[in-house]
Amino acid sequence: MKHEVLEPKADDLAGRSSHFLHGTVRPFMRRSPLLAAALIFSLLSAIYWLFIASDRYVSEAHVIVQQTEIGGGAEASLTSLLTGASTGNRSDQLILRDYLRSVDIVRKLDQELKLSAHYSTWTIDPFSRMSSDPAIEKLHKYYLSRVSIEYDEYTGVLIIKAQGFDPDTAYRINQALVREGEAFMNSMAHGLAQNQVDFLEKQVVILSDKAMKARSEVLNYQNRNGLVSPEASAQAISSIVAQLEAQRTELQTQLSVRQAYLVDDHPRLVELQQQIAAINEQLDAENAKMASPQGNKLNSKIEEFQRLQLEAEFAQDMYKSALVALEQGRVEGTRTIKKMSIVQAPLRPEDAQKPARFYQTFLYIMMAMLVAGVAHLLMAIVKDHRD
Repeated sequence: MKHEVLEPKADDLAGRSSHFLHGTVRPFMRRSPLLAAALIFSLLSAIYWLFIASDRYVSEAHVIVQQTEIGGGAEASLTSLLTGASTGNRSDQLILRDYLRSVDIVRKLDQELKLSAHYSTWTIDPFSRMSSDPAIEKLHKYYLSRVSIEYDEYTGVLIIKAQGFDPDTAYRINQALVREGEAFMNSMAHGLAQNQVDFLEKQVVILSDKAMKARSEVLNYQNRNGLVSPEASAQAISSIVAQLEAQRTELQTQLSVRQAYLVDDHPRLVELQQQIAAINEQLDAENAKMASPQGNKLNSKIEEFQRLQLEAEFAQDMYKSALVALEQGRVEGTRTIKKMSIVQAPLRPEDAQKPARFYQTFLYIMMAMLVAGVAHLLMAIVKDHRD
C-alpha cells in the first residue's frame, strides 16, 4: 500500500504566516511597543554592522618633534639624561597636532590625494559615505572623523591614525601627514629665524647711521674749535702752569734772599720783581684759558667733548653688538631644524580594523534596550501618577 506524501501548499504557508503575524507579532507589539521597537532597531543595527558597513583600514604612525642644533647635541643629551626630560618638545607637538587637524592640511590632502572623491565613492555604505562634492567645512568635519592625531602626555609621542576604505589610501594619507607636518615645523622655525634676522639687519642699519652721526659730531666739534683733543690741550696748559709756578717760586726765593742785603731800588731787585710780575700775568692768562665764570673755556669744551666722545663710543659699541647678534642670528637660523623623528613609520594595513562589527552590534543592542527600559519606566511612572 502506497502512502502519499502531502506537501504543504502555498496557500497553507501564506495562511500560517498571516496567522503568526496576526496572532503572535501584532499582539506582542501592542503589549510592548517599546520593547518591540528596540528589538527591531537591534535587528537592523546587527544587519548593518555585520553585513553592510564598509571595511575601514587604519594606518598608524608615532612621531616626535625634535629640535636639532649643530654643535649642541652633546650638551642637550647630557641635560636630558640628568633631568629625565623628554627630547620631544611638548609645545611643538601640540602645534603640530593642531596643524594636522586644520582646514589647510585638508585642502592640501584633497588636492594631492583626492580625499573627497575617495570618501564619497559609491562602493561605500550610505551611512559611512560622505556626500559628493562637499563644502570644505563638511570635508573638514568628515576628515576629523576619519583621522585621529593625539598627543600622549606620558611618552611625549604624537600618534597619527588615518582611516581609508582601502589599505593604500590609508597608508598614503598617513605618509602625507608625516611629510607635511615636518615641512610645516621647519618652515615655521625658519620663518621665525628669518624674521629675527630681518629685524637685526634693520637694527644694524639704524645703529650704523647713529654711530656715523656721532662720529661726525665729534669731528665737527674738533674742526669748529680747532682742537684735536681738549683734554690734551688742558694737560699742556697744566704743564705750562706748573712750570711757571716753579719759576715764580724760585724767583720769589731769590728776591727774598737779596732783599736782605740790597736796597729796595737796586736794579737786581727791580728785575726780579718785574720777572715775577710777568710770570703772574702769564699764569693768569693760562688759568683764564682753563676756566672762567663766563664759561666757554677749556673746561666747558672738555666736558662737551667728553660727552660727544662717550655718545660716539656708545653708538659704536651698540653697532658692534648688533653686528654680533646679526651673525649669531644667521648661524642659529641655519643650524636650527625641527626634525620629526619617526618612532613608528606609517603602517600599510593588511586587515580592516574598523568597524568593530561585533562590538558595535553589541553596543547598539545594549543602547536600544537601555533606552527602551528607561522609556518603559518613565511611562509606568506617568501611568501610576494618573491612576
